[in-house]
Amino acid sequence: MEEFINHLLRFGQLNLQQIDFIKSKVQFIDIKKGSYFSEAGKIPKQVGFVVSGVLRVCCYNNKHEDITRLFIIENQFALDFNSFYSETPSAVYLEAVTDCKLLALTKSSFSELSDSIIGFSDIFFRITSVSLTHKLKASTNMLIQDAKNRYEDFLTLYPGLANRIPLSTIASYLGITQSSLSRIRKNIS
Repeated sequence: MEEFINHLLRFGQLNLQQIDFIKSKVQFIDIKKGSYFSEAGKIPKQVGFVVSGVLRVCCYNNKHEDITRLFIIENQFALDFNSFYSETPSAVYLEAVTDCKLLALTKSSFSELSDSIIGFSDIFFRITSVSLTHKLKASTNMLIQDAKNRYEDFLTLYPGLANRIPLSTIASYLGITQSSLSRIRKNIS
């Protein structure tokens, strides 16, 4: 819980009463590896904060192949921001790559906090801005770099993650085959 509050405080001011109110609205949830926190075609019903574990943002192409677009690791928010705010069906899945523990705020709790705490919405706007900037940078690098450089960027963006998740998931994120990833890893070592 403290990591969650400290993360919020990085983006704005909250007094003790506000912090206690936020804590009263948060629920702990467990998500098993392979389960979804949020699904494509559905409107997200909660905001998550990853306490432990790894989620991936993914979708499926017309050949039913999964495409990993982003990883959500500890001390990051798990949410399809656009769908959550606009209350429209999501185009992506948020899948647990490992067993995960999250703190979650339901849509109604989130709205209550936004209505009751001056600046709460601004804090989430700042968090969203940083998240979108990170996502845009990662997406741009995926488009302009070769596979070796994409893998090196992955290692920089997600230190230690390569040892925690399946190679097939990393290959999906990089847009290459698992055998190509194995060759790149061998050449880098």
